[in-house]
Amino acid sequence: MNTYTAVRERLLQLLELKKISIHKLSLESGVSPSTIKNILYGKSTNPGVVTIKMLCDGLGVTLAEFFSTESFLQSED
Repeated sequence: MNTYTAVRERLLQLLELKKISIHKLSLESGVSPSTIKNILYGKSTNPGVVTIKMLCDGLGVTLAEFFSTESFLQSED
């Protein structure tokens, strides 16, 4: 699994787990809905760490929690 896929899957997992919509995440994180959608649907395959940090803040998780999944441990790039 590549890093982009791992980020995308983790973001989808947290959205479902927290029962939060893209719109709500946008409001909570300060990241535009279009940027979130671009990450989720493959138009943005290299989101920056600042964007990921903002999304984590909106989701109420730390960067360490975001990246502490098996997907990132097995990431190929």
